Amino acid sequence: MPLEKGGTATIPLKDNIPSSTYPFVNIMLITLNLAVFGYEVTLGRNLDYFVFQHGVIPAQLVAYGFNADQIGRLTSAMFLHGGWFHVLSNMLYLWIFGDNVEDRMGHFKYLIFYLLTGYIATFAHVLSFPAAKSPLVGASGAIAGVLGAYLVLYPRARVLTLVFIIIFIQIIPIPAVVFLGIWFILQLLSGTASLSAQAAQGVAFWAHIGGFVSGMILVKLFARRQYAGNY
Repeated sequence: MPLEKGGTATIPLKDNIPSSTYPFVNIMLITLNLAVFGYEVTLGRNLDYFVFQHGVIPAQLVAYGFNADQIGRLTSAMFLHGGWFHVLSNMLYLWIFGDNVEDRMGHFKYLIFYLLTGYIATFAHVLSFPAAKSPLVGASGAIAGVLGAYLVLYPRARVLTLVFIIIFIQIIPIPAVVFLGIWFILQLLSGTASLSAQAAQGVAFWAHIGGFVSGMILVKLFARRQYAGNY
């Protein structure tokens, strides 16, 4: 999830948008993701089998359609991760941006929104690589949906960002529209490049793209009250 380009990398630390409600669904999602990853760590040599049993394998989904097993995988895959960096970077983004989106949608609608954009993100990956036999896992697609919603709801928010430029480190407040806009452009460029490789890459860029775009489109159906603050 962190932005990286050449010798520059950025990591979001916090935003400047206060929440008026306790984001218990967002915290529940983070806790569940971390708990499942903790279980993965205990599996040792059985981890690969577990991931293949519960991740989404595009070729299987295309071949078998929406049977009970495949429907279950669509959900379970969103709570599996491929390593410490994968899960921690995902949870950092969810922690920073998810609470405000939940605040605007309400708890139940936020949960439905999160899962729905996650499913759409998975379909975007499957459509891009229908013959792929590697399992798709991770919360990135659903979190990308949250980022898309955040961009629509809070384009003027500021994201306090840790910026690494070769050997220099700075903390800079970056407008959300710039931070998330650059993030999306990098996903789009990388996703386009992955298509020319004729095979799914290690990062499911089209899941990110599908989740983000669906989040921007669906947010107005789920969001509620407007705040007086100029965000």
